[in-house]
Amino acid sequence: MISKPPAGTLSRTSSQYAPPARPRPIFGGDAAGEPGKVTAVSNDAAQAQPPPLRRRLRDALVVAMKRRDRVAVTVLRSTLAAIDNAEAVDVAAGNGSSAIESSPVGIGVAEVERRALSDEDIAQIVRSEVAEREAAALDYDRAGRPERAEALRAEVRVLSSHL
Repeated sequence: MISKPPAGTLSRTSSQYAPPARPRPIFGGDAAGEPGKVTAVSNDAAQAQPPPLRRRLRDALVVAMKRRDRVAVTVLRSTLAAIDNAEAVDVAAGNGSSAIESSPVGIGVAEVERRALSDEDIAQIVRSEVAEREAAALDYDRAGRPERAEALRAEVRVLSSHL
């Protein structure tokens, strides 16, 4: 049997469990909530740019994983890995010598900033992934493997939907 806490002790009230109040949308009408005309509001968030391609691909990956869409998960992971690889710094960009005795010593001295890719660079990588898959699909068609060619075309459709 559940008993009430003794008088004088602290207990949570129902208002402590309620979610925080959200701001009301601006639709016009009066303060009492009477319906009225929809008013146009200049809002920076409404005029904001669409999210960058990389963010859209990562968000699409999460959605594909939740839907258990193997084709989409595979192609999105592969494309995001290609983008990450393009950001990596070449080994030749270092001091040119890989000898241990000439390497720097200390915490953080070997860390190098990754390349910053623009949204256009990322779009170019995605386009090259699409072209690569289309060429491979043609090769599979010529080799008599239409099922594999169709799988690659499904991957092309997934990537093309994000461009």
